[in-house]
Amino acid sequence: MVPELIAHRGASRERRENTLPAFARALELGADGIELDAHVTRDGVVVVHHDAVPRRETPSPALTARPFGDLSAREVQSFCFPDGSGIPTLREVVDLVGDRATLYIELKGRGIERAVIDCLRDGRGRYALHSFDHAAVKRVRTLSPDIPTGILLASYLIEPERALELAGARDYWQSGDLVDGELVDRVHAVGGRVIVWTVNRPEDAAALAAIGVDGLCGDDLREIGPVIGRRP
Repeated sequence: MVPELIAHRGASRERRENTLPAFARALELGADGIELDAHVTRDGVVVVHHDAVPRRETPSPALTARPFGDLSAREVQSFCFPDGSGIPTLREVVDLVGDRATLYIELKGRGIERAVIDCLRDGRGRYALHSFDHAAVKRVRTLSPDIPTGILLASYLIEPERALELAGARDYWQSGDLVDGELVDRVHAVGGRVIVWTVNRPEDAAALAAIGVDGLCGDDLREIGPVIGRRP
């Protein structure tokens, strides 16, 4: 089985992460999936950015160091990066990607599950939601059982199967240095999938593919794709 190639925050080695140019480039490279991060503005608009506070360029001192939950969608739109890109809404990303790749959306803000789900309802693409907040993942399953979910981890659990069961999740997102064959076998035994983050070295991609992981999430698909038989 060839693992899915998932672009971490888009083609983040070539374009500014979590922007429309990064997502467009990931599609050009043949990404099976695109991973991104979601927050919600004060007025309920889902936006795509990693940190809770917008990075870098601020359009005015009044917006400096303010989290997304304290900003309006219009204020967020005023941010501009040196390459001319801005902070996109999730709706813009959905419209760009369509059904060409799965959107793997990490829930960053607290209590944003319903807003994210509502944003996806009108789209015709493929989506999955995941988070380090496993309670949020469980709430997604209650709100929308048809959307696949995943749990993010940065430690090696004694009972990975139990963690999936408690959250009602399908995907087990594990840090690359903590993935081995036993973990993969145990997750597969309960019908789960193992997605590994963040994979940037070809030798790591090859080793992980050999033990049967289901997805490789990396910053540069040009580096890890060829070793598993995928070329852009």
